[in-house]
Amino acid sequence: MSDASAVNAAVLDDLRQESEELDLLVAGASAEGWAAPTPAEGWSVAHQIAHLNWTDEVALTAVTDPGAFAAEVEKALARPETFVDEAAGEIVALLPAEDLLVQWREGRARLHEALRAAPPGVRFPWYGPPMSVASMATARLMETWAHGQDVADALGVHRQPTARLRHVARIGVRARDYAYAVRGQQPPGEPFRVELKGLEGETVVHGPQDAAQRVSGPLLDFCLLVTQRAHRDDLALTAVGPDADRWLDIAQAFAGPAGAGRPPKAER
Repeated sequence: MSDASAVNAAVLDDLRQESEELDLLVAGASAEGWAAPTPAEGWSVAHQIAHLNWTDEVALTAVTDPGAFAAEVEKALARPETFVDEAAGEIVALLPAEDLLVQWREGRARLHEALRAAPPGVRFPWYGPPMSVASMATARLMETWAHGQDVADALGVHRQPTARLRHVARIGVRARDYAYAVRGQQPPGEPFRVELKGLEGETVVHGPQDAAQRVSGPLLDFCLLVTQRAHRDDLALTAVGPDADRWLDIAQAFAGPAGAGRPPKAER
């Protein structure tokens, strides 16, 4: 197995584990649990799973039929602020919870198989920059974790952070310039140093050691920030340098329009 194939396999394995963990959480939920509101305004637990199901299907289209995916991009460009909500809402309106769960399981399994079978070096179109197999799997893991956090919050469940968060942090760092560009701003010309501490004392590091602009703090907090699941004021992240400080205000790990993010706890 080549180095690239080994990386792809490792990320895909982590994606499967992240999905299975969320699956266990919602599979045991009552009807009231599926209908429970999440921190995302207007979205229930069912909406969160519907969104993951829809995004898996769109990702599968990007992997297997780039021409058809281009049509999906056109739809998104026509309704940039509403197409995600509309897609989730349509699925929730059509499927009861048990059918939605089955559809999500089947859809993510098809995507997993397609990514496993993809030829080395291939890149797939996406709403942002084109993605490799590893990048696509990382993006799906990031979304699964982020929407899983909303589900956990709605159900009052504490999730134990895992080493899989390193993937979320990685895509958050790699999306730095995108976070500026999607707001019509010029990204900084110099790289940042990012140093994050995991719960078991491990350090996740990105960027040159001698970088003047730096971000540090807990790995979990950084992941909550770049997925916009928590406000910066409620997290223990530190920035050194004005550009790094600005980045913590706008960071996003996901493609698409800039999100409003969550308000500080003091304002809720």
